[in-house]
Amino acid sequence: MARKTLSNIELKPHFHHSIKFKERKFKFTPRQRGFLSTVLDPSVKIFFVSGPAGSSKTYMSLYGCLRLLAEDNEKELLYVRSIAESADKGLGSLPGDITDKFDPFLMPLYDKLDEIIFEGDTAYLKQVGRVSAVPINFLRGANWENKLIVADEAQNFTFNELTTLITRIGEGSKLIICGDFMQSDINGKTGFGEMFDLFAGEDSEKNGIHSFKFNRSDIVRSKILKFIISKLETYKRV
Repeated sequence: MARKTLSNIELKPHFHHSIKFKERKFKFTPRQRGFLSTVLDPSVKIFFVSGPAGSSKTYMSLYGCLRLLAEDNEKELLYVRSIAESADKGLGSLPGDITDKFDPFLMPLYDKLDEIIFEGDTAYLKQVGRVSAVPINFLRGANWENKLIVADEAQNFTFNELTTLITRIGEGSKLIICGDFMQSDINGKTGFGEMFDLFAGEDSEKNGIHSFKFNRSDIVRSKILKFIISKLETYKRV
């Protein structure tokens, strides 16, 4: 009998499709492997993740969720992010319907999916509705069951938006919230650091809420980015 591998995990019959994982361009660091173990842990329901640019927060979160998605055809992947870059003008000033307005902000999602799995698989998952996306300000009233949610660029979420986000989670769901303490496009109104600290502790872990910090040793994008981050971390603005 052929051994099941992570590179070709069969979905359940009614999808008649398998997700094929590409060969990774880099080896996971010990910390990345530890992070992935936490993502795959069924007892972990909410996972706060911080780290500098290029430290693989989004990649590792999506990789773990795709692993879970491939193993359970009842699951769906939902990508949430802010449109903070348009906050001054508002969505209404952008051309087109909500899909047209939001689509340019989804490039990090599509780029990472195409790094992890083959393009045909990405297109298929979108077509059957197993991968979708929504802006952070369109969440009120939602109730997520059997979903794997990756909330990206969470440093651009206010505390109230984060409160709405974490209170949407229902049975069978897992929520990963990724942010960078060094970046924000909302002029100091970010609630990410406050929310991260609020749920960092043993009492939260006992209730399925974990937190994790990547650092510049986890940066895989380029060597120069490690140098840039090291300078920024020690720089004190006046």
